[in-house]
Amino acid sequence: MATYIIGDLHGCFDEFQALLKQADFNPQQDELWLTGDLVARGENSLECLRFVKNLGERAVTLLGNHDLHLLATLQGIKKVKERDKVEAIFQAEDREALQNWLRNRPLVAQHPRHGFLLAHAGISPEWDLATAIGCAREVEGVLQSEDYGTLLSQMYDNSPNRWSAHLQGIARWRYTINAFTRMRFCDKDKGLDFDCKLPVEQAPPELKPWFELDSPLFHQQDILFGHWASLIGYPTPRHIYALDTGCVWGNYLTMLRWEDKKVFTQEKM
Repeated sequence: MATYIIGDLHGCFDEFQALLKQADFNPQQDELWLTGDLVARGENSLECLRFVKNLGERAVTLLGNHDLHLLATLQGIKKVKERDKVEAIFQAEDREALQNWLRNRPLVAQHPRHGFLLAHAGISPEWDLATAIGCAREVEGVLQSEDYGTLLSQMYDNSPNRWSAHLQGIARWRYTINAFTRMRFCDKDKGLDFDCKLPVEQAPPELKPWFELDSPLFHQQDILFGHWASLIGYPTPRHIYALDTGCVWGNYLTMLRWEDKKVFTQEKM
């Protein structure tokens, strides 16, 4: 049995299937862990959702920012963006089942045997392991409740950008969602920054990638994440694995086999 971890699909279904074939993925024996953002911008978001859902317990996929936005649009909270190419999901006969399945996905997952942490964007440098998992479970509980639409309607904000154990309600949940699904840069005080869209090498000196901030967890824990396609070629610290390689933007899809750390790639078709 092998454990495969794959970066953001963004509707790139053909490349996804080619990559699984290349690795000889066996759904009867192997596990597939996905960093989230199954949907949006690519041509085949519906196929990606259905395939991963049908893998059942053989697949663990997270909620990414585009997955959460899809849920918001399905609820009529936000308008659908034409560039997201998700019209087929709205017309699908299994739309409700897919929506309910998606909102029951986690924000973070830890492998029960290998121990690695999987997050879409990363882990806040202000959290220890227990806090990260605890905050994720709080938000997941709300998303899995009947009142999940209220949270989706209030999550679109950049504040608060600093963590405090005293945060409550929507402020606490919004920080959690932003850290897990949108984070890239942080300032020297570990505040989340959402303004800078530059490559790391061109970013202002006061900003650092979240994984370069001082956090004991980053030295103790293997963390795998997606979300940040422009990190292609950028050296991450030991224990930190960046898996989004921007297939939907014309680059390639990346998958890691955990047992021997072999990397499989599939160029955009």
